[in-house]
Amino acid sequence: MTVPELEQRMKGWLASEYIALLFEKDGEIVAYALYREQPEEIYLRQLFVLRNRRRQGIGRETIELLRAKVWPKNKRLTIEVLIENTAAVAFWRAVGYKDYCLAMEILPGKSS
Repeated sequence: MTVPELEQRMKGWLASEYIALLFEKDGEIVAYALYREQPEEIYLRQLFVLRNRRRQGIGRETIELLRAKVWPKNKRLTIEVLIENTAAVAFWRAVGYKDYCLAMEILPGKSS
């Protein structure tokens, strides 16, 4: 996607039911979380950490802060992760998320 397309997509999420929180460290915005709260769950659509600040514990700190100070403790927390993104799968497991389901697809024009 182009930057303008990404911007439009984010504006759409923010105009609907999503909430975005920015996270700062040493006076610099280093991450954001985009989530929506539903009656029985919190769905985290995106957690983004600046590329040059990754592998410094910022993602873990962000999740810990959200769980301790922002999100209600009585709600199920859900995310979606692409299986092929093994680094992300490992991260989410490391911060406490457990495998729940596997979504599968056949793309148009693909044969078995």
